[in-house]
Amino acid sequence: MASPNGTSHNPIDDELDFSDIEDKYRVDFDDGFDSVIVVDGVPVIDKSKLDKLLAKISKEFSRRGAVIKPDDIFVPWDDNAGKTKGFVFVDLGNPDAAAFAASAMNGHPFDTKHTFRINRFTDIERYANIDETYIEPAVEEYRPKEHLRAWLADSQGRDQYVTYRGDDVEIHWHGKPSQCEVAYAKKNWTELYASWSPLGTYFATLFRQGVRLWGGPSWEPQHRFAHPLVKLIDFSPCENYLVTWSHDPISVPANLPQGPEFFSPEDEGNNIAVWDIKSGQLLRTFPTAAYENEDPAMKKQMQWPALKWSSDDKFVARVTPGQQISVYELPTMGLHDKKSLKIEGVVDFEWCPHGDKDKEDVEKTVKAEKGAKKRENMLAYWTPEVANQPARVTLISFPTRTVLRQKNLFNVTECKLHWQNQGDFLCVKVDRHTKTKKSIFCNLEIFRVREKDYPVEVVELKDTVTDFSWEPKGERFAIVSSNDPNLGNPGPGITIKTDIGFYQLDRAKNDFKLLRTLTSRTSNTIRWSPRGRHVVLATVGSSTKSELEFWDLDFSTEERREGQNVKEEWGSGIQQLGSADHYGVTDVEWDPSGRYLATSASAWRHTVCHTWLVMCCAHCFCVTQLENGYAIWDFRGQELEKHILDRFKQFIWRPRPRSLLTKEQQRLIRKNLREYSRAFDEEDAAEESNVSAELIAHRKRLLDEWNAWRARCKRDIIEEKRSRGQKLNGEHHEEEKEEIEEWVDEVIEQTEEEVVE
Repeated sequence: MASPNGTSHNPIDDELDFSDIEDKYRVDFDDGFDSVIVVDGVPVIDKSKLDKLLAKISKEFSRRGAVIKPDDIFVPWDDNAGKTKGFVFVDLGNPDAAAFAASAMNGHPFDTKHTFRINRFTDIERYANIDETYIEPAVEEYRPKEHLRAWLADSQGRDQYVTYRGDDVEIHWHGKPSQCEVAYAKKNWTELYASWSPLGTYFATLFRQGVRLWGGPSWEPQHRFAHPLVKLIDFSPCENYLVTWSHDPISVPANLPQGPEFFSPEDEGNNIAVWDIKSGQLLRTFPTAAYENEDPAMKKQMQWPALKWSSDDKFVARVTPGQQISVYELPTMGLHDKKSLKIEGVVDFEWCPHGDKDKEDVEKTVKAEKGAKKRENMLAYWTPEVANQPARVTLISFPTRTVLRQKNLFNVTECKLHWQNQGDFLCVKVDRHTKTKKSIFCNLEIFRVREKDYPVEVVELKDTVTDFSWEPKGERFAIVSSNDPNLGNPGPGITIKTDIGFYQLDRAKNDFKLLRTLTSRTSNTIRWSPRGRHVVLATVGSSTKSELEFWDLDFSTEERREGQNVKEEWGSGIQQLGSADHYGVTDVEWDPSGRYLATSASAWRHTVCHTWLVMCCAHCFCVTQLENGYAIWDFRGQELEKHILDRFKQFIWRPRPRSLLTKEQQRLIRKNLREYSRAFDEEDAAEESNVSAELIAHRKRLLDEWNAWRARCKRDIIEEKRSRGQKLNGEHHEEEKEEIEEWVDEVIEQTEEEVVE
């Protein structure tokens, strides 16, 4: 049968339904626009830089988890100018990937001058004819957040500390005995250890999945950082950034969530991660191996922290031993000036801390004329002797990279860099060897950083220095030295004999002079009070000695304040306030106020089941057990409290941020301290009277209970006599008489006879 147009037509086709087959084999022609995004904020370049631009864009997207290739990027061109138009199209392959990339990369800084602004390609048509009528949004209910430093507003001015025992973590208030209490406690709060941030704002706990930060009065979780099997953490000085490390290299499974707060395939194989605390985003990762290109025989144990921060959080640096120091800018974590400091043989470095003097310098700079320069960041590094080239210590400013001072050193075995906490002095502890290399002695090279041309003073010592510590905010330091032949290889039960030396800057001669030496000690640890002046000398980690000595280096100052005419000689102000003992002590830490000292014996170093054979005298030994727990002392060495706790692991005081008071305000408070102290004395007296009143009430209650018991006993006796039919006193107005029979022995005569056998 023919159709009108001349084609044949089969009437059977009109009766059959092919819709199911058509649905099964239908081919959807997707225009692909849902998977395309538009990226604005791209640098305008010519064709010579196109490959480099595409590679850079691909790398930035991959770092955020949106993996793309240069072939997925379409670049529009301005044919007249021969350059790009400042935006590109990126095909992510599917709508979900496009949505994720738009969310992750929008607002991402491409470089210092360009920032990505991203839109979906389909949004152009969607919002082309949008209704522009304004609709007022609904006002959300305001929910105030907890203040993360609320503990500083405590009416009683108490500090806090954390204890970790077994599976229990507790945060305590510390003050007068009546004010000590547990602020918060939680079981299984951490799986490894706990840590405070440098200013005390956050409390960090470690788990297999990563790190969690807590804070506020209710200790709610604030941030979470996903770094599986994390082992170590480190905060930046201003608490803006967090560094995490795991022994296991980073691995990114296929089903792992992607985003700016997670690892991407580009991070695989690295161990160190840098995070932004406020946003929770991952900034960059690094490998642990600093000796990747070095001889395996030169590899050393990893030092922590592996990344070192400038005091203002603007820079972070890491050293590749023997090669270079790489400094990265924050928050981009880009290599500063796109190049590292190439330093042949470099071993170690340290940033200069900024103290109150730098804060005053900034204030003066603001008031001064425009163009006045404030003090830059500064770092110090040292290089060892190579062939005929001497060892060298170098000071450089940053970011200008200007060399400020260099000092050559000879016959050097090892150097340690010690900055004073205000950045006034740098001490380089130099371990030197004799020409025969059979013995080691020590020199202290001290740079006076605040003075012109950075003069260096040398303190020569004959013995080996095992510990060095600057006085906070002061011009003194203390050292532990020893010439004991067992030093470096002590046997079991052997205690190293040490000497303690105190030094101070003599302003008249501009050099450091010995104040006093304490000989024949066993102390191996120096702990200065955060406010200076007071210091504790401790014997830590010994199985035979655990002495604590409390010293005041300005004792005579109190006598001068009381109006006494005291002639002060050099070093005469050093006075021992007390001594104590905490057997098995492993950690010694001052509280932020400098009034209390905490000592602890951690189960991480030893457990109670361990026994030690201790020599009591020349010919006898005794077996003793080390007890875990902690104790708190005042600055004079008086024990305030002691707790023996099984499976005790950790004790940490909560740090305080720097005071907001100016120097003048602090000076005025010290001047009127007696007036402030009256209020505290009245509180103490009231507390004592309350304690006395409670004691009197307790005694009265006991007396009343005693009288009530006597009355009850009398009633019971009367009832018992009545039940037996006995007469009771007062019933016949007769007094019962009790007969007492008394026997008296009297010697009338005594005769002595001698018996002869």
